[in-house]
Amino acid sequence: MPSSRSSQFRCVLLATAVPAICVTLLLSSGLAQQNPAEKEPVRGQQSGVSTGGAYAPVKDPLSRPITAGGFVDGAPVIFIEITHAAGLDIFHHRSGTPEKRTILETPGSGVALLDYDTDGWLDIYLLNGSTFPGLKGKEAPPRAMLLHNNHDGTFTDITEKAGVANERWGFGVAVGDYDNDGWPDIYVSNFGKNRLYHNNHDGTFTDVAEKAGVTLGGWSTGATWGDYDHDGFLDLFVPGYAKFDPDHPPVSGKGGLPPGFCNFRGIEVMCGPRGLAGEGDHLFHNNGDGTFTDVSVKAKVSDPKDYYGFASVFVDVDDDGWLDLAVANDSVPKYLYRNKHDGTFEDVSYISGFALNDEGREQASMGIAVGDYNRDGKVDFYTTNFSDDYNTLYRNDGDGNFSDVSARAGIAAVTLPFLGWGTGFLDYDNDGLLDIFVANGHVYPGVDLQDWGTTWAQRPLLLRNLDGSKFQEVLAATGSGLAVVVSARGAAFGDLFNDGHIDVVLNNIDSKPTLLRNVVKNSNHWITLKLLGGPKSPRDAIGAKVFVTTGSVRQRGDIFSGGSYASSSDQRLHFGLGAAVKVDRVEIHWPSGAKEEITIPAIDRIFTVKEGKGIIAP
Repeated sequence: MPSSRSSQFRCVLLATAVPAICVTLLLSSGLAQQNPAEKEPVRGQQSGVSTGGAYAPVKDPLSRPITAGGFVDGAPVIFIEITHAAGLDIFHHRSGTPEKRTILETPGSGVALLDYDTDGWLDIYLLNGSTFPGLKGKEAPPRAMLLHNNHDGTFTDITEKAGVANERWGFGVAVGDYDNDGWPDIYVSNFGKNRLYHNNHDGTFTDVAEKAGVTLGGWSTGATWGDYDHDGFLDLFVPGYAKFDPDHPPVSGKGGLPPGFCNFRGIEVMCGPRGLAGEGDHLFHNNGDGTFTDVSVKAKVSDPKDYYGFASVFVDVDDDGWLDLAVANDSVPKYLYRNKHDGTFEDVSYISGFALNDEGREQASMGIAVGDYNRDGKVDFYTTNFSDDYNTLYRNDGDGNFSDVSARAGIAAVTLPFLGWGTGFLDYDNDGLLDIFVANGHVYPGVDLQDWGTTWAQRPLLLRNLDGSKFQEVLAATGSGLAVVVSARGAAFGDLFNDGHIDVVLNNIDSKPTLLRNVVKNSNHWITLKLLGGPKSPRDAIGAKVFVTTGSVRQRGDIFSGGSYASSSDQRLHFGLGAAVKVDRVEIHWPSGAKEEITIPAIDRIFTVKEGKGIIAP
């Protein structure tokens, strides 16, 4: 059973979610918790996922589970769903069979927003999954899709010409200009060999993964690009999830697994991740000549514990000018690696406070968001987790130390019934405070047959930042984009229409995607900065930090690749300015180590800034 401290904490959370109700927690079969700081999980002795327990169902006034209900007539409309109008519904994701009998079929795929043709408008790249017959060549495999932005609110499928169909079981996508030619390249993480699509500058791509030495194999997930050694070239980190044999999938009662070994709250489910062997992680050093060298072991980020990695991001958490590395792992502790400036990293997962939640418990983390939500100049994290557990807000306390402030921020209870995937910090209303968006969807189709207050398809969550310390759920207006009920996985964020508002694209498992257009109308202002690195920085400036000051308000933005769940978002930095009508100061910390101040001549504009040259184009 949980400690008394843990039980009390969970009781408080539930009482917040359901007034006047406080139930005894029922631990799921096979999911008894322990403090991994005292004893590591033993593969083969535990099964399933790490959750916080079992909670009473939360339902709306119409008795619908809150994950697929709770809609409010007349609430302000934040997003509208324009998938069909934009032409995105020609894409359909597939991942195995609807029954989801194996773990390979359940995580789903990511999505990337990138300006592949450098015309100043974001395009959309949607990864697809596959099927077991597709893996074996017995049927045509599903294809990924690259959609060109037509600048008029619509998108056109140009996958065939571009040559980026993948046609493998795709999970993660990370965008980065690895050869510093000024054009974004695409890394795709698959079950099986991965791909590195080099941008040919003419609307086409070439898969150079074999030549570059980054194909791997096994099961790769959400990768991230970053120049960890300050040589001016982007390096590549690729987490691994679990070892899986399609010809001998793990099934209860077969292959050495006892009957009933794979269950969740008493019902039979697919097996994993705990109980399965995990995949190691890989760090590829960019040699500067189009090839990479696997330095995972040397750099001490190879994951010898074989944890179940889902999402990763390079970002400077301790502000020493060197990129650190965070990894969201499923059902085991998370990783945080501090860059030691000598080509190696130090595992500070536990001492930083990032490995576990406030209860000293591992969580089943799917996605990770990066941003300075409290405007203290330090980068914070938000991780999404399994249902019957809360998503976790990690406040950066300085010196690379983090505190779980989810309950204090008022956003733990609301996430309990949801199963979170893609996530991001975004200022949806341009008030100068970073809000949080969460894409949700369950992995067990059977939950729809249970009275647990959760569902297979779920609505997204938008958490509004009230004052830099507290958040509040934004009501889902009936019929609006926040009321879409989908089985979401990947989520990417960016200004698709160049109108100063951050939009969202969801890649939904076994379904069409969802495009949520931001339609907030207020008098708040904004600026967006596209950075171009100089000779000693990566050309796309991944790893740069920007500080924007208006009056007494100072905001921070970081350029990073990856994060969310297996997705890659707009790498332009967007800052809401609230009522401010001018920007007093912009300070840029370039990846090369150079610092530069620029003057912003106007607001409500997108500016391109080149290292050492200032603004070069509006």
